[in-house]
Amino acid sequence: MLDKAGVVAVTHDSVRLNVCGSCCSALRKPNNVPRLALRNNLYRGDLPERFQDLTWIEEKICAIYCVTAHVTRLFQSTDPTRARTFHGNTCAHEMNVVSTAAVLPRTPADVNGLLSVVFVGPGKFDPNLLGTVFRVRRNKIWSFLVWLKYHNRLYADIGLDSTIANMYPEDDVLPGLSDGVI
Repeated sequence: MLDKAGVVAVTHDSVRLNVCGSCCSALRKPNNVPRLALRNNLYRGDLPERFQDLTWIEEKICAIYCVTAHVTRLFQSTDPTRARTFHGNTCAHEMNVVSTAAVLPRTPADVNGLLSVVFVGPGKFDPNLLGTVFRVRRNKIWSFLVWLKYHNRLYADIGLDSTIANMYPEDDVLPGLSDGVI
């Protein structure tokens, strides 16, 4: 599978592609494919439609392995007519330690330990104005974990704890997020 943006030109007898350096190097060797090629059993298929709206934070809650910490910078508009407007960015930083879960979902405290939010603005940080950036939905998380347990061999032996799932709101911001905002 190749991203459409990588296809430069197609004629009746040739195709021109844009390929990154490491992929190009791997493809020049006989019987070799790039390390991150889908042919290396990296493609697991599409998620069912009911899980295609998972937020990135919900995915992190359900992940067996966490290898990144996230720093989000949020800027509040200084325009009084747009006081409820935020803009910013999130950077993922690799950790030199892998957090491996034996039980899922991860607790809100565990997830918050992998996040930092730096808030810059004239007012006080109000998590209710975040929209869906840090949105979590308890039933969505639990349904996804149950589905993973039966459809992904990596999750087959992972324990699922409904008491941890109940620590999450029905549909709201990640609990405890505002406690760690700088």
